[in-house]
Amino acid sequence: MRDYIIRRLLLLVPIMLGVALLTFLAYRIIPGDAAILHCQLECTEETLNALRHEFGLDKPPLPISGSHDAPFVEFHKHSQFGDWLADVLRGDLGTSLTYRTAVTDELGRRVPITVELLLMTVILALVLGVPLGVLSAIRPATPIDWLSRVTSVFFLSLPSFYLGILMIFAGVVWFSWTPPQFGRGYVAFYDDPWVNLQQFFFPALVLALAESAVLMRLTRSAMLEVLRNDYIRTAWSKGLRERTVVWRHALKNAIIPIVTVIGLQIGGLLGGAVIVESLYNLNGMGKYTLEAIIRRDLFVVQSVTLLFAASYVLANLCVDLTYAWLDPRIRYA
Repeated sequence: MRDYIIRRLLLLVPIMLGVALLTFLAYRIIPGDAAILHCQLECTEETLNALRHEFGLDKPPLPISGSHDAPFVEFHKHSQFGDWLADVLRGDLGTSLTYRTAVTDELGRRVPITVELLLMTVILALVLGVPLGVLSAIRPATPIDWLSRVTSVFFLSLPSFYLGILMIFAGVVWFSWTPPQFGRGYVAFYDDPWVNLQQFFFPALVLALAESAVLMRLTRSAMLEVLRNDYIRTAWSKGLRERTVVWRHALKNAIIPIVTVIGLQIGGLLGGAVIVESLYNLNGMGKYTLEAIIRRDLFVVQSVTLLFAASYVLANLCVDLTYAWLDPRIRYA
């Protein structure tokens, strides 16, 4: 197990390098000059050159370059990508072109907001999806089963941004209520738990409904397969109560694919947070990323994408390690 964890952590290094390089190259394919966008029309040529020099935009993008006039490959000691990567290794994620503040400081304020949103989303998805999936599996072809399956298909088909707009519209028009963050901004849980939960409940619910639909259908499928096994029939024949058979014997073996899906959905949740945080005015990493993309804030986009990729890889590592705890037959040599 220890060797497996070390190998996976070492594999994280080339993955992060690949993600960083692809993000860097993809963002520079987009036409336009970030310095001109941030300097606006009143800037002179001298101001533009000073801004490019301040943020290192006057350097070659990559350590290797070539052109029609100079067909031979030329190696540069300093480049935009090399300097940024060296700063990242030192813990410096650069400076935002928009806010003129350190990206590390901005993320320090915004990461807890996104983490709380994702944690609440996962909790709501598990609470809504797994029990309905179990109930649907032990009562197949009943009205509860049909209703659960139809509802899951409905929420899978409904885009999260549209559902979020509907929730805000319904709260304002029907109940004359808006989420507290629209009027007073983010309130931390330790400052006012009740207001904090009001701020995060509906954004988390918007993200959780689609995830719970996936978990419900997967739980139902896995439970139906497990309930046909011989050891389940043996448990029934011993006269064990239904709750014991279902929750202690069947669900423990059916939950492995559910854990897999939760790990794989981390990337989808991070992508959904970009839209939902903007809709509900939550100043987390998602909203920060969307603003950076619109304003062509290079260092923010590169750094946040790198963090998203690292979160996704580490989440899948945790999922793999959870397998051995759920099923002792699984071992990693």
